[in-house]
Amino acid sequence: MSARTGSTEHAPATAAEGAAAAEAPAAGTGRAGRQHAPARRPGGGPMGHMGMGMPTAKPLDFKGSLRRLLGELRPERGRLTLVVLLTLGSVAGTVFGPKVLGWATDVVFRGFLGIQLGRQAPAGATTDQIVEGLRAQGQTELADVISATDGVVPGVGIDFDDLRRVLMIALALYLGAWLLGYLQGLVTTGIVQRTVFRLRERVQAKLGRVPLSYIDSHPRGELLSRVTNDIDNIAQTMQQTLSQLISSVLTILGVLAMMFWISPLLAVISLVVIPVSGVVTAMIAKRSQPQFTAQWQRTGTLNAHVEEMYTGHALVKVFGRQKAASDTFHTENEALYEATFKAHFISGLIHPAMMFIGILNYVVIAVVGALRVASGSMTIGDVQAFIQYSRQFTQPIMQVASMMNLLQSGLASAERVFELLDAEEQSPEPAAGPRPDVVRGRVAFENVAFSYSPDAPLIEDLSLVAEPGQTVAIVGPTGAGKTTLVNLLMRFYELNGGRITLDGVDVAQMDREELRQNIGMVLQDTWLFGGTIRDNVAYGKLGATEDEVVEAARITHVDRFVRTLPDGYDTVIDEEASNVSAGEKQLLTIARAFLADPPILVLDEATSSVDTRTEVLVQHAMAALRQGRTSFVIAHRLSTIRDADVILVMENGAIVEQGSHAELIEAGGAYARLYASQFAAAAAEVD
Repeated sequence: MSARTGSTEHAPATAAEGAAAAEAPAAGTGRAGRQHAPARRPGGGPMGHMGMGMPTAKPLDFKGSLRRLLGELRPERGRLTLVVLLTLGSVAGTVFGPKVLGWATDVVFRGFLGIQLGRQAPAGATTDQIVEGLRAQGQTELADVISATDGVVPGVGIDFDDLRRVLMIALALYLGAWLLGYLQGLVTTGIVQRTVFRLRERVQAKLGRVPLSYIDSHPRGELLSRVTNDIDNIAQTMQQTLSQLISSVLTILGVLAMMFWISPLLAVISLVVIPVSGVVTAMIAKRSQPQFTAQWQRTGTLNAHVEEMYTGHALVKVFGRQKAASDTFHTENEALYEATFKAHFISGLIHPAMMFIGILNYVVIAVVGALRVASGSMTIGDVQAFIQYSRQFTQPIMQVASMMNLLQSGLASAERVFELLDAEEQSPEPAAGPRPDVVRGRVAFENVAFSYSPDAPLIEDLSLVAEPGQTVAIVGPTGAGKTTLVNLLMRFYELNGGRITLDGVDVAQMDREELRQNIGMVLQDTWLFGGTIRDNVAYGKLGATEDEVVEAARITHVDRFVRTLPDGYDTVIDEEASNVSAGEKQLLTIARAFLADPPILVLDEATSSVDTRTEVLVQHAMAALRQGRTSFVIAHRLSTIRDADVILVMENGAIVEQGSHAELIEAGGAYARLYASQFAAAAAEVD
């Protein structure tokens, strides 16, 4: 074992403070290698600041986010084409329906006129003769109405066969439109759910590729909100807007064509609605857009606070911070309420505004249409159809305007998800290169330099070698960089300089998963998942047998307390592992590492939560486990590492002393001072 450092001098105060900040455990984390994190954003730390700060709101890029969200639909282009065709057929039936109903109205009105003329006109008089007589009498308007109504025969009433035929055509059109609309909705649902499924898959894969610093710098609740709430909101937005948007656009075009066919003058009057609606919608959307962004950011912030307060509820009660936590919750909840209220209230103004514009348009069309009928320029059936079309024309415009409410909310969520997908990833895995044929466990740090923050250097020019089978203990004050060495070995963080080798091979040239398969890790911050005790122990080895699980549990003294449980190894550990003690949780993580049986062991305060007697028993088991393996033991209780082959004493990211326990005590340096501060007398051996 050899070690050298670039300097044994103490770093400046600022560097020491930076190192201490980096070394402090990142609360709210329970995964391997997450003990250290760069400084969080204000309010982003767990429970240190009871007030969860508002993330800096970036203005919503409406067009860019919409374009990118639509790009997520690219794999569904074929089905989208089918949706457009089905929507086109459905809209065609719906659009042509009012025209057919107008024919029915003309049939009824024609029969009504025929009956009236038969009663008033001379027997045998033709329609043309009756019209000329009315004009001669000065009844020009009535003459124009009769002249404009084709097929009026004096004395002939309603042609019910013709009326039945027209109504059957209308029924077929509306039934066909409903069936095609149903199929369109079915296909659209599949498109949306598959798109969201792929998006979730990408987010999950992305979380596996981002560096640990990204996870450490974001509250877990905020990340979970992006993965759950925001993606669910995107799904809801796409489900409710995709089909409606296509249907509304095609309806507007179809209705507009029918309106120009019936009366170009009335169609031009109806077109005034479009620019007026566009201006009103744009004005309202401009004011509601930032509120939707704030709404979903506040949702993530509140989720982060609730998650942290629930996870650390015991700590909150111990320090009497229930009121502070409750006050923070009320503050964040109030902020969420205000942002949500403003977003939905402002965007909700779109619908009544569109209704008001539509009613004005309806009144104008009704008045002008009545004058056109009186002048004989249109039939009453065409006016009836046009009035229906005017409502059909304004309705999809109102739908599109109202969609801005959902669309803005969905795009605000999409932007948050895209921000996660665009996060900087850890360096890509290297191409196939040199690999140790057999991992013996020789670990070398060569001129390593690292810092969590560029302005706060932590490790500078550190070198050490751990030979195969050696137990290397690392001690020192908090913030010295002990766990950082382990994080660098595991490639949780990348070096700023130098290199680390495993059996002569640079670990940066090795696949991370391949590297970590050779390293077993037991942390002070235990992590257990919801499942049985058997599952949690077997997590250390894929395909572990029952005998292997029980043997690992027996060696680590897990078996003795498991046997006292009613369900034994089938005992289910709840989500927070609150049904087992802290010491039992740590024993389970030690058993997991035993079962993995790796060539390199990392024990980071692995016995800090067990009682003194159990600690001694576990130490004996660990001594047997460490035989033939390279072991890195990080400890504050120096009694646990007296049998280490080499003890490294770190201060400010540098190794200031090294040697065996006896050698360091005799030297009377930093280690001796640490040891003296913990023990007033020699520690008693326990058999």
